[in-house]
Amino acid sequence: MALVSRCCARAARSSSSSSLRLSQPVVYAPARRWNSTTAATNPKVSGIVDQISGLTLMETADLVSLLKSRLNIPDVALQSFSAGPAIAAPAAAVEEEAAAEPVQEKTMFNIKLVSFNPGAKPKIIKEVKSLLGLSLVDSKKFVESVPKMLKEGLVKEEAEKIQKVLNDLGAVAALE
Repeated sequence: MALVSRCCARAARSSSSSSLRLSQPVVYAPARRWNSTTAATNPKVSGIVDQISGLTLMETADLVSLLKSRLNIPDVALQSFSAGPAIAAPAAAVEEEAAAEPVQEKTMFNIKLVSFNPGAKPKIIKEVKSLLGLSLVDSKKFVESVPKMLKEGLVKEEAEKIQKVLNDLGAVAALE
């Protein structure tokens, strides 16, 4: 560390002026995009791209709205992936697919604690405690916040067994 500071001190002393100055101003090149290609393009198109890249956000929004109106492009709302396809299939194709696919029976079930008999509350709290492995306080809070999902992703036999136990204790449990 001392060696570095001595070298820097010597370099500072050996310079003729008291402050370090660059002989030429630093010119920064425009930032290039990572892995950009410099393929030969039409000079007219590259000029338009250069002009668009110089626009502000508000000017770009105005450009988009002007292009939509001039080219008669409708405003289309973005759909989420769970919303389904953007274009509906013809009715005949839908009927063929429905006839070709066999009805699949549900194999995984969720148990939802819907309600309970107030007199059976202590028994239900103990059962929820043993099913979920919660503390007594957490089990009490869980039972008092019904309707709530009790267990998820169970096979049919296990879900029906838990539902029967809860129903026998005085709770209303639903399979979903």
